[in-house]
Amino acid sequence: MDTGYKGTNKMITGIVFGVITFWLFAQAMVNVVPAVQKDLGISLGMLNVAISLTALFSGIFIVAAGGLADKVGRKKITNIGLILSIIGSLCLIFAQGSALLIIGRVIQGLSAACIMPATIALVKEYFEGAERQRALSYWSIGSWGGSGVCSFAGGAIATYMGWRWIFVFSIVFAILAMLLIKDTPESKGEQTTTAKFDVSGFITFIITMLALNLVITRGGDFGWTSPLTLILIGVTIIGAIVFFNIEKRKAASFIDFGLFKNKPYTGATISNFLLNAIAGTLVVANTYVQVGRGFTAFQSGMLSLGYLVAVLAMIRVGEKILQKVGAKSPMIWGAIITTVGVALMGLTFLPGVMYTVVVFIGFALFGLGLGIYATPSTDTAVSNAPSNKVGEASGLYKMASSLGGSFGVAISAAVYAAIDSIGSIEAAATGGVITNVIFGILSLLSIIAMVPGNAGKKKVKNPSPTPTPVTE
Repeated sequence: MDTGYKGTNKMITGIVFGVITFWLFAQAMVNVVPAVQKDLGISLGMLNVAISLTALFSGIFIVAAGGLADKVGRKKITNIGLILSIIGSLCLIFAQGSALLIIGRVIQGLSAACIMPATIALVKEYFEGAERQRALSYWSIGSWGGSGVCSFAGGAIATYMGWRWIFVFSIVFAILAMLLIKDTPESKGEQTTTAKFDVSGFITFIITMLALNLVITRGGDFGWTSPLTLILIGVTIIGAIVFFNIEKRKAASFIDFGLFKNKPYTGATISNFLLNAIAGTLVVANTYVQVGRGFTAFQSGMLSLGYLVAVLAMIRVGEKILQKVGAKSPMIWGAIITTVGVALMGLTFLPGVMYTVVVFIGFALFGLGLGIYATPSTDTAVSNAPSNKVGEASGLYKMASSLGGSFGVAISAAVYAAIDSIGSIEAAATGGVITNVIFGILSLLSIIAMVPGNAGKKKVKNPSPTPTPVTE
């Protein structure tokens, strides 16, 4: 759709605000676990389910929302996402127990599913070349940098105003985002098929992911060898097999596995999944310093101040490195630095002040690595997406983010809880951190294996029959 419109800073600001609403309700919850648990009187297991639900539902629905954005309009789906964000935040503001908390988190997940792919698609539609890379850098500031902003801000708000005020601010940002993108023209993808939506694949995917999430988050509470847990494991395995068989037979499948024939796109998406899984470190570190070391939510948030500064500072640097040497080098170094930063947080045997300093440095390296990685990874994925499927491809890339975050948090919390029940809280924190170090190493290996050295540096062959501009 050629409207002649060129993206503006106002549009970028609106998109960044929209993306930040996701982090205000996703990341901030990680930082205020003890406060929410005490206020609502719910179990830690139930709270971990609520925390992971937003990212899980975002991941489940994000591809469908991306494809829908291509068909009905990317701006329209962005606005729907912002409205859902407001509704979800209101549920949490008025929550008195687990019911509204769970409902609100699910709605917020649906909100993120709409906002993430639709805003990436708007960036690709209205920016080109270096300007697109600049816009994606700011998008990454909202996405990756938003996690640092909201971790710090969430802790401060929870300590001095109450955790519910976090979601009041989320509503404000959602309203501002809608006002700022109001003048942006609608954008749709050129449709080359009239095939119906893959309902059977979608439903199978939902059931499989929900069963897997319940195994990870509640398996310990149910009992790992209990009939319920074994049934859920069976549903997960059978669901995965059925899903892949359904998708192979359909021309218009829920997940277009043909996109993964492009190795740079595959490398960016898999490494994105694994580096987002490292978000589990934030749950482990924040819970440990508050429960094991007596920190307040604000003090815990202060520990991540280095993360905030580093990720915000390095995202634009990552963009410049991308333009000079291509995507592979900054993606590799980003993964290495992030993994080292995470590993430092596992040194729980260190005494008070020394551990505090080490965790602060670890958070700073965490942010430094993600900041370097963010724009090259996003640009690699977007630049290799067919123009008529950019919403779907962006949705799949962000599904990797959301599912990575959901399962990373769930697995880390499960490891932490399992070790804590039989050993010391220090051992539990170290075990949770080691889990995330493994995610980081696997991410590094996926980049080395699949992202070519020339990605982002010179023209990359487009897998789509429809020509689309690629990054220079």
